[in-house]
Amino acid sequence: MKDYSIKNLRNVGLMGHNGTGKTSLAESLLYYSKITDRLGNIEDGTTVLDFDTEEKKRQFSIALSVAPIELDNVKINLIDIPGYADFQGECIEGMRSVDVGMIVVSGVSGVKAGTERAWEYCNKIKLPRTFFINKLDRENSDFNKVLASLKEKFGISVVPIQYPIGEEDNFKGVINIISKQARVYDVKTKEIKILDIPEELQDEVENCKKMIMEAVAETDEVLLDKYFSEGELSDEEIYKGLISGCANGDIAPVMCGSATKVIGMDSLIDDIVECFPSPEYAIPQKAVDVLKDEEVFVNLNQDKPFSALVFKTIADPFVGRISFFRVITGEAKDDMTVLNVNKDKNEKLSHICFIRGKTQIPAKRIIAGDIGAISKLQYTNTGDTLASPDFKVIYDKMNFPKTVFSMAVIPQAKGDEEKISQALAKLKDEDPVFQIDRDVENAEIVISGLGETHINVIASKIKSKFGVEAVLSLPKVPYKETIKGFSDVQGKHKKQSGGHGQYGDVVIKFERRTDGEEELEFIDNVVGGAVPRNFIPAVEKGLRECITHGVLAGCPVIGLKATLHDGSYHSVDSSEMAFKVAASIAYKKGLEQAKPILLEPIMKVEVILPNEYMGDVIADINKKRGRVIGMEPEGDKQRVISEIPLAEIRKYATELRSLTQGRGVFTKEFVRYEEVPEIEVAKAIESINELRK
Repeated sequence: MKDYSIKNLRNVGLMGHNGTGKTSLAESLLYYSKITDRLGNIEDGTTVLDFDTEEKKRQFSIALSVAPIELDNVKINLIDIPGYADFQGECIEGMRSVDVGMIVVSGVSGVKAGTERAWEYCNKIKLPRTFFINKLDRENSDFNKVLASLKEKFGISVVPIQYPIGEEDNFKGVINIISKQARVYDVKTKEIKILDIPEELQDEVENCKKMIMEAVAETDEVLLDKYFSEGELSDEEIYKGLISGCANGDIAPVMCGSATKVIGMDSLIDDIVECFPSPEYAIPQKAVDVLKDEEVFVNLNQDKPFSALVFKTIADPFVGRISFFRVITGEAKDDMTVLNVNKDKNEKLSHICFIRGKTQIPAKRIIAGDIGAISKLQYTNTGDTLASPDFKVIYDKMNFPKTVFSMAVIPQAKGDEEKISQALAKLKDEDPVFQIDRDVENAEIVISGLGETHINVIASKIKSKFGVEAVLSLPKVPYKETIKGFSDVQGKHKKQSGGHGQYGDVVIKFERRTDGEEELEFIDNVVGGAVPRNFIPAVEKGLRECITHGVLAGCPVIGLKATLHDGSYHSVDSSEMAFKVAASIAYKKGLEQAKPILLEPIMKVEVILPNEYMGDVIADINKKRGRVIGMEPEGDKQRVISEIPLAEIRKYATELRSLTQGRGVFTKEFVRYEEVPEIEVAKAIESINELRK
């Protein structure tokens, strides 16, 4: 690849709702730029960017991918970011590597949940954003309608800098509103013709240009004065104002085209170069200066010592880990030794490269603002900072969402547990969002993610990447048992079979702990040596072994107080084992007489959702035996706080999306155990027994 300076780089993240054509748009730009000699097709599995087996099988993006495009003296790094809500982690990683978020919107379906989500992400990290209205060649596509909905939803900062020529089947080109140049794409000859603006679109283009001038003037007092006094701005002033306004987040330019027909790609590339900010304009990166132990903000700068953020890791079973990094300051050179500042370990940058899909392009150096990759780093994970030893900074960590959906991973073949654990550990390097837990009580490996699709993809990758078959099932609900009443019972174990017999006799009072603790509280209240001191620890040990299984459904028992206050012994036949057995007899009788109850985990669930879905969501919470304990405004949305039994919300990630058309999000955390209502006990015990079969 050629050498570029920081001002000639553009880093653009393609974001938005799934199915809007982000990958197709990247493929179209690669094809138009003559980097590929044929247009990649998602249905055929021939795209440069969706190269993973799972992506080809499912026909949507699962992981972010990078596609650099070189044109004359400018390099554009396109980052194709998955649109599915289940892969938000990829979106967070991708957004840390770009200077502009281009939100791709379908010209047919318009603003969707993923559009709003992408806008909110950009707002949160103050990332400049633009829109691309795609699929204008499709039936029922409507540029003006989608533009109006964007302006209504996101405000007057949304400004069209392109306008389509024709619609649906007759969509044939794009007008650059600032230069007033119409470009028509001839599908047969694949040539672009520059024409005069069609007469019927003259007024529309004039209105759009006024819109742009007003938006640009609003961002700069000098330009505002000129616009008021002269009524217009020069094209040069508009372009300069657009770059500044876009970089500050004051303006969101709107472009348009058709990715699959390669219409508008030339205009799009021109506007990326002319109107999008280079890394020079990027917001300073928040970091900690390790030596001074203070927060600093670092501008992207070629002249400082080297530093870079690792924003993505790929776990390749053959090549090992591939780390994607963005250089923030200085430059990365092949074979240089750098410091992983997070781990305080040296790493060797051998064979640095640029990445296009899965193709590695060797590089001698990668400058500030650019994106590169390297394989086989020893200590480095996603989110780590690499830097020169004399420039010790740690860039701000990535705030990944909390997991909300869990499944148990069960090996299909005996003895595959270890292989599955190793595969999951490697996939965890690749995807920091999902969590791996071992449920010792139920002997399960539980993986948690952001939704059903997220977990299914991980299970598929265990097979496709590591060759191990795994089955997914809903994790067992960790029910517990306790008692409501009290009992005072004798446990006597007496056995005679020639020689030494066995004799242990205890009298134990069982009741509920009142201090809120869950552990067994064992009290020795024996007087007069009814149970010899050396056998009392055996009684406690016997009880502790017993509480792992209750008398109702065999679930662990919590909140139990056991007071040993009487008993008897035999001078020859008594032993520790005999007293352990006596304790277990007392335990079973005692719990059965002390009103045993089943307990279930209660989760605190906080749902953030638009007002229009409140009624449906609250009705659903009530249906799930939940109770709403509070509501509060959250920006233009509502936060609903409730408590719901875990057994009712194991698939809530899928259900909430369905109820809110993907616009509702939630978090959950365990708060306490509560008695299972009498009407639900039989059903709960049946489900516990069913899972044990």
